[in-house]
Amino acid sequence: MTGMLATPPQTRRSEEISSDDKPSDVAANGSAPMLPPPELDDWLEALDDLYDRHGVEAVRLILTQLHNRANSKGASVVPSSVTPYVNTIAKENEAPFPGDRALERKVRSLVRWNAMAMVVQAARSGSGVGGHISTFASSACLVETAQNHFFHARTADHTGDMVYFQGHASPGMYARAFLEGRLTEENLTRFRRELPRGQGLSSYPHPWLMPDFWQFPTVSMGLGPICSLYHARFLRYMEHRGLIDTSKSRVWAFLGDGEIDEPESLGAITLGAREQLDNVTWVVNCNLQRLDGPVRGNGKIIQELEGIFRGAGWNVIKVIWGADWDPILENDSTGMLVQRMGEVVDGQFQKYVVETGEYIRNDFFGKNPELLKLVEHLTDDQLKSLRRGGHDVTKVYAAYKAATEFKGAPTVVLAHTIKGYGIDTAEGRNTTHQKKNVEEEALIRFRTRFELPLSDDEARNAKFYRPDDDAPEMQYLKKHRETLGGSIPARVPTTERWTIPSVDEFMGGAGGVGKEWSTTKALSENMRFLMKNKSFGKQVLTIIPDEAQTFGMASLFSQFGIYSSKGQLYSPVDASEIASYKESKTGQILMEGINEAGAMASFVAAGTSYANLGVPICPFYIYYSMFGFQRVGDLIWLAADSRCKGFLCGGTSGRTTLNGEGLQHEDGHSQLMASTVPNLIAYDPAFAYEVAVIIRDGLRRMYGEGEDVFYYLSVYNENYDQPAMPKGDGVLDGIVKGLYPLDPSIPAATRATRPQLIGSGPILNYAITAQKILAEKYNVTVDVWSATSYNELKRDAQAAERWNRLHPTETPRKSYLDTVLQGLKGPVISVSDNVQLVAEQIRPYVPTQYVVLGTDGFGRSESRKNLRRHFEIDAECIAYTTLVALSRQGQFDVAKLPAALKDLGIDPEKIDPAMA
Repeated sequence: MTGMLATPPQTRRSEEISSDDKPSDVAANGSAPMLPPPELDDWLEALDDLYDRHGVEAVRLILTQLHNRANSKGASVVPSSVTPYVNTIAKENEAPFPGDRALERKVRSLVRWNAMAMVVQAARSGSGVGGHISTFASSACLVETAQNHFFHARTADHTGDMVYFQGHASPGMYARAFLEGRLTEENLTRFRRELPRGQGLSSYPHPWLMPDFWQFPTVSMGLGPICSLYHARFLRYMEHRGLIDTSKSRVWAFLGDGEIDEPESLGAITLGAREQLDNVTWVVNCNLQRLDGPVRGNGKIIQELEGIFRGAGWNVIKVIWGADWDPILENDSTGMLVQRMGEVVDGQFQKYVVETGEYIRNDFFGKNPELLKLVEHLTDDQLKSLRRGGHDVTKVYAAYKAATEFKGAPTVVLAHTIKGYGIDTAEGRNTTHQKKNVEEEALIRFRTRFELPLSDDEARNAKFYRPDDDAPEMQYLKKHRETLGGSIPARVPTTERWTIPSVDEFMGGAGGVGKEWSTTKALSENMRFLMKNKSFGKQVLTIIPDEAQTFGMASLFSQFGIYSSKGQLYSPVDASEIASYKESKTGQILMEGINEAGAMASFVAAGTSYANLGVPICPFYIYYSMFGFQRVGDLIWLAADSRCKGFLCGGTSGRTTLNGEGLQHEDGHSQLMASTVPNLIAYDPAFAYEVAVIIRDGLRRMYGEGEDVFYYLSVYNENYDQPAMPKGDGVLDGIVKGLYPLDPSIPAATRATRPQLIGSGPILNYAITAQKILAEKYNVTVDVWSATSYNELKRDAQAAERWNRLHPTETPRKSYLDTVLQGLKGPVISVSDNVQLVAEQIRPYVPTQYVVLGTDGFGRSESRKNLRRHFEIDAECIAYTTLVALSRQGQFDVAKLPAALKDLGIDPEKIDPAMA
């Protein structure tokens, strides 16, 4: 029971209990009478007395003891997961509201008006950009109460609150920033008109587009919730490891009730209770509507969510009814009103929003004469105006106050609101989400309702309005934000820069020369080398979703420890071994379990720490490559938008290199998917020295120079001898730019007429073997290149081509490919463990015949040898393809190709792997 009550529940006498929870006079089996009401009253009075004399903790203790005693007697009790459909916090237990309600209403009204005016003006501009009004209209009180009393900005002695704003409510944040003087009218008129860059306001929270304003992208619904939880856990990680004191920070996430249906929204909520994340508060805006209609027309979403969150160990605070309902509920001596509140489904509550007070009186209260009597003193207009709890600042404040003071578990506030609140032509209607314009007369009525000093013409034109700085409401707004440290949202990246070790230091620590390593092993050694760095090593974070032994990284456990907020309360089964499973409160590694989405959320929290906490953290997230872009591609896009930094590492890459696992595990397309993310730098290294050079250059760009990029590395589990880095000019540059010859000493003129073989990853070794086959069997000399990144080659060439197109009279720029492939006349054959489209990216920029081999088609379980023959990327297939390419240039006799097929053991009638 501990951790389940925010405040004492609203107690009622036995005769006040609704029929849903009132005990019957007969037991369920009909055999024995239950307690008579007077005796039941005695028990309830005893509980009341316990609370009055000893408080909440005593009530929790006795209820837990009684529950245990009942179980010991065989009287098992399954407690209800939901409470009656009333506010969790009774009126008498509400924290006093500390603000000026009248001034706060003025501030809210100003924010509401300017948010709506912004969308209306955008809709009327003829630009077709649209916007959303109704979400913020329903959540204005929820957000503004937090802005005035709870959200703390980052200051010298406070790491700041992390606020995940509801994406569709972004106009409200812009409207407040306008009142605070952070944005101008010109900015507001350019809502959703973002070109030229830096002049407009992004449609939703996008740090990539507004890097000084937004912190967290949230409009891909479901991602904000999961990211907020792992961010809260990351704050604890930072504190426990002594990197920065985050104990004052709170994570807030404002969500929609429709958003909760996204699997990511609820998929990680047990983390909150398991880690006792009382530093996180979710606020679910329960306006009962999603984009097209009711969230639960035939049910009750607030009750459903209460059961889910309570079952997951969260503290739940329901804010359903405004203060207008308090006296009515106080007079509900029979419990009939609470019963009626509990039985009406959400679809009908939505109906009440669009109907008259007379309809509400007849349909809601008219079911029982006693209910009608409760409201006989109210007019129909008064009935119509009874507020939902999410629109009552005192109820919202009391909920937030209780949430921020609760210890031992996260809190969710379930606030009942009305979508489109205040816009009478939009309130509660199924079409309200798409409402982008407001009729002129409706604007006048809105102006009047919220008492804004605008003329009819100004209202019709949706004129922006900002009072003078010395107006009481403006002084009030300014004072409260100053008290709380400044404006939110605000993104303030650190200027801290790291001194990156030299290439020689990397090679000495993780070069792997002469060792039989996989590139995954090389990655592991690079991480170990960096984590031991005396300058920034503690700021290097390894994230693994339960595959460390697969990746050969288990030895990191004992050396650096696995983070656990509880330390290690057991003796691991491998305690006596060198590479034991060591958990620690100061552990450096995040072991996320079989949970790629959670691990990716941790990656984002760490990779944006430089901006959100002012402390740069370099995360290395290594995972089964097939379960990266394919499974969490949306989170990777979010990371890009967030200006995240760090290294995503697709372990066990390759459609043929990861043999034995089969179709669902063998990845050959992550490099292609990586090419779609603009600020993601993707590499496919073959050798340990390439891994080291790429990681070093990534650290230089991200943490040495502050560039807002992040990296993807394909690493493989095939062991082979690791050579030394070739000597020669341009090798380091070539590794970083994406292509270099394995023998740089060969003059370009010598290369010009002979075939060039380009390999990536482990398949580069097969290109080297093909080079020998061609020389020994066919007297054909070829050169071999390593392609570390087709993506970077394409981007560079594309940029040069664009510049030349737009500057026709100036000296043309040469891309890197133009430079290194200049003068080639012989065929170029590319081969990798990826689908062909990865290498096809550079086709327009290759000046000669270009042939691409790859692993198009489903993977399957087999030996590497057989898989590579199946996909036609082994040495023999590479050699044969080279002969075919030469024959097309008249340099090899076509008539000899059938014999070459036979000589190389290639079956020309084998199945096409692309559809096998």
